[in-house]
Parts: sequence; structure tokens; C-alpha cells
Amino acid sequence: MKPVTFLHKTGGATLLMGCVLLLAGCPEKASHTTIDTGDGTTFASRDFNWNIPSGYPLPVVPITNPLTEEKFQLGKHLFYDPRLSGNGTKACASCHIQSLAFSDGVTRALGSTGMMHPRNSQALVNIAYNASVNWGNPTTVSLEQQAPVPMFGEFPVELGINDDNKDGVLARFKAEPRYAGLFSSAFPGDANPINFDNIVNALASFGRGLNSFKSPFDRHEAGDTTALSDTQIRGMRLFFDEKTECFHCHDGMNFTQSSYDRTQSFADTVFFNNGLYNTDGKGGYPEGGQGIYEITGKAADMGRFRPPTLRNIALTAPYMHDGSLKTLEDVVRHYNAGGRNITAGANAGDGRLNPNKSSFVRPIGMTEQEIQDLVAFLESLTDQDFITNPRFANPWK
Repeated sequence: MKPVTFLHKTGGATLLMGCVLLLAGCPEKASHTTIDTGDGTTFASRDFNWNIPSGYPLPVVPITNPLTEEKFQLGKHLFYDPRLSGNGTKACASCHIQSLAFSDGVTRALGSTGMMHPRNSQALVNIAYNASVNWGNPTTVSLEQQAPVPMFGEFPVELGINDDNKDGVLARFKAEPRYAGLFSSAFPGDANPINFDNIVNALASFGRGLNSFKSPFDRHEAGDTTALSDTQIRGMRLFFDEKTECFHCHDGMNFTQSSYDRTQSFADTVFFNNGLYNTDGKGGYPEGGQGIYEITGKAADMGRFRPPTLRNIALTAPYMHDGSLKTLEDVVRHYNAGGRNITAGANAGDGRLNPNKSSFVRPIGMTEQEIQDLVAFLESLTDQDFITNPRFANPWK
């Protein structure tokens, strides 16, 4: 059986940024210089290592931020560095842990000042392919737009950089000897390269390189008949079957309809309501977690969120935008029921009857065996190389 793992839908919102549109197999070139990382090692620039198999289309790269190995390496250092928070206590990696596919394993994360985030921390897997990059904001469509949000955002405070401390944050980087070479190599044309614009571009470049395509499922697709168990193969057939309709929202090589690559003219920024809540009998969701309704104000957008990639999904519990489903089996049972019925408490309501719910979310009627088969298939999307690859690991250790 060959699942439809390379189908991509076109149409939808145009991606609002200039793009370098190169064909797959034609990587961008970096200048051939030797870079001193400040820790006694050097590396030579080379064709960028995407960690993407040949035959897969490459992601789109903004023409305003060409991707180089130098920017990736600088971005990796910044990603793991708590100096990038206002009070020096949190790094990007505090909420995006490699062993958890760059998620964090908690329901909702705490920012550097102790403020709780209203969203569950998303896994950073193949994010270069995302058509939009937030749970529920259709206007944020690039990693360069996203990076300043945790840095400077106030509602909630994440890294907590503000007008009072931003000069001090930059001073920390200027005082660290390793950064002099990293910044100048990443931005060789800048007289004073240690600035927030360059930090944003470097973080986006690191994120653009976090790609994962070495799961048992990928080995199966490449022809390894031993890669999947019989249970996982049954689950795969269920996943791509009209009975479950999972693939309608989680299609393509990245297992999400919200995907964009160099073979497409337009980015399809899609959002779905999956019947998680119905607090007022009219489709209501709890305040602070109302999806793109918070941006558009349209009643039909209440509870609509971006479908995340399912790659490495077994590592990224708890699930949903608010972390309210604890296990992967809980998620499968949620969809099998056609939504969630909360019988008591502040969020009581029958999500199965949510009027804004996607038509693809309806009672499925899977047997217990089929539920376990589907969970087993989702577990086959785990890429052990991705979560152990030293290329993505903390360079400060």
C-alpha cells in the first residue's frame, strides 16, 4: 500500500513574503570560509545540510534571509542560551526540548517571569514547511515573523525582553567571546552584527534546519518491509481510509494540511475546529483559547486551530492547543467519539455538537483493536535520529 504522503493542496492564502523558489535537489550555496566557533573548533561552510532525503521538496526560504550554515550555527547557540531572556533565566530550549521533539512535556509552559502561557508548547518539527506557524494566528506565516513573539511578547511574557532590559540583553552577547565570531561569520557585511534583527534571522535559520524524515514509517515508504509491525500497518491503513478521515487534515509528507514547499505557488493556511469544547451550546471555547476567532472576530472561527504535524507525535504529549488531552490514546478516542463531551466544571459542554466543528470530525466507530492499531501507527512516526542528532543539540555543553 502506498499512502498519499506526497499530495499537497494548493489555494488558500498567499504567503506574504519574497521567496527563493529553487527546485528540490538544488541547495543554496554558502560562502567557502572557515568559521571559528569560539570553542576551539572550526568548520568549513558547505551546501546547507537540510536533513531532508533526496526526492522530497525543499522548504521555501525568504529572499530577505538566505539560509547559510553560519546562520544555523549562530541560531543554535542563541536557541540554547538563557541570555536571550530579559532576566537571564529562560532559553528557547527551556520550552522546546530535543528529546521531546522540541516540545516540553507540560500542559502549558511558564515564561521567564512566571506567567503561564495559554497554549501548549508546539513541537519544532519540520517547521520550515509550515504554512502558518502559530496555533491560531493566520497572519504569522514565516519563522522570521514568529521569532520576535516569544522574545518581546507581553501577553503572555515568554522570554521577557522589553525596553528596560533589551540593551542589557545585547550586552550579554557582546560580552561572550564565542559570539563575536559567530555573529560576524553569519552576517559578514554588518559593521555591528550583534543586534535583534540578526538574532531573529539566525533563530529562524536554526528552526528551518530542524527537519525529521527518518522514522520507521519513512523506512517503510522507502521499501523496507520490516520497518512496520503488522499492527502499525493496520493502523496506517486506517489512517489513510475514509472510515477515519485522519488524512484529510493530516496529509502530505509532513502529515498536516497546513504545509508549504517549493513545489507550490500558494500556502494553504488552514485551521479546523475538532469539537474539543462547546461551553455555551453555541460553539464556545474557553477564553484565551478560542483559535483564530481571537484574530478575525468571526463567529465561525471560534475554536479553529492549525492542524500540527503528526511527525514525532508520540513524543509530544500532552495534546491539543491547551494540553487538555494527556495521551495519544486519549486523542484517538476523542476523534473516534466525534468530539469531547465535558459533563462538569467550568468548561462543561458537548463538543460533539459544536456547530463550528469540521465535517471530518464525526463518530467513527472504531473497535478497541482498531484504536490500538491507529495509536501504534502514530508511534511509527517517531524519528529517533531527530531527537538524538548532535547537529540539533545544545552547543554550550
